[in-house]
Amino acid sequence: MRNPGQPDRLELGTLKFNYNYRYSRRPEVAEPSGLTRDDVRQLLEACRAAGVRLVPQLNLLGHQSWSKNTAALLRAHPEFDETPGAYPNNEGIYCRSYCPLHPQVHEVVFDLMDELTEACEANALHVGMDEVFLLGEDQCPRCRGKSKAELFALELRTLHAHLAASNRALWMWADRFLDGETTGIGKWEASLNHTAPALALVPNDIVMCDWHYEAAHPTAPWFAVQGFPVLSCPWRRASVALRQLDQVRAVRLSAHPKVADRMLGMLQTTWCGFARFARGYFRENTTETNVMEAVNCFRELFRELRREP
Repeated sequence: MRNPGQPDRLELGTLKFNYNYRYSRRPEVAEPSGLTRDDVRQLLEACRAAGVRLVPQLNLLGHQSWSKNTAALLRAHPEFDETPGAYPNNEGIYCRSYCPLHPQVHEVVFDLMDELTEACEANALHVGMDEVFLLGEDQCPRCRGKSKAELFALELRTLHAHLAASNRALWMWADRFLDGETTGIGKWEASLNHTAPALALVPNDIVMCDWHYEAAHPTAPWFAVQGFPVLSCPWRRASVALRQLDQVRAVRLSAHPKVADRMLGMLQTTWCGFARFARGYFRENTTETNVMEAVNCFRELFRELRREP
C-alpha cells in the first residue's frame, strides 16, 4: 500500500477482532476466549518489528451473526436487533444487523471502537459494513419505510464523526456503494438492496476496501475518480490480484495526480484465519485448499509488487 501523496511504500495490516477482545468497558460483549491487552501488546511489537502498521477491524451494522451463532453484541443487547423476534436460529437470513437508529446502540459501539483502537494504538479503524442485507426492515419500528441508502449513509457519518474526533480514519468494505444491477456484479460484491446512492452522502476521506475475488472489476479506479482513497482487495485467485494491480499501476501512471494518489494499493485478504494462513505460508500446512489458494495469491501478488520501482 502507498500512503496518499508519498512515493514510499507503507505496509499495513488489518486484523478482524470483532468481539474477540476482552473489552473492559463493555465486558458483556467480550468473548471470554478473546485476546487480552497483553496479547495485543505482543501483536503490536511483532508488527513494529516487521514495519507494519496495524488497523483493527470491528464489524459494525451488518455481520452480527454467522450461521446459527448470533454475535456477542446482539446476544448481550437483543434490543439492538434490526429484526427483533424474526428468523429464529438465524434461519432464512445471511447475517443479522443492528438497528442504526436505536437510541442506545452507539453508546455501546463507541466504547468498543475507542477501546479497540486505543489497545491497538491505531490511527484508523476498519468498520466492516459489507454484505448488509438487513436494513430498513419492516420488523424494525424505527427503520421501517426509510431509505436504505440514507440509513446506511447516516450510520457511516455517525461512525466517521466519532473516529474523526480522535483524529482516526475510517476504513470499510466498499461493496454496498456499488450498484449490483448496473454493474452486473450482483448482490455480494455489490448491492441489490438500494444502498449504492449512499456514496454521495458520506465523507470522501473514507478508505474504500474494494473487494473482488473472482474478477478484476474496474471499480477501484471509479472510487478514486469519485474522490475516495481506495484499496483493491483480492483473495484466492492470483490472476485476479495481478489484474487489479495492473489497474492500480495504470491509474497511477496515467491519471491526474489527485486521482492517482487515491489509488492506495493492494490489500490481500485471507478468510481462513491468520494462524492457518501463517502455517500455510511457512509450509506447515499444505492440505487445505482454501488456505493454500490465499497463500499462493499472496505470494504471486507480492512477488510482482516487489518488482515495482
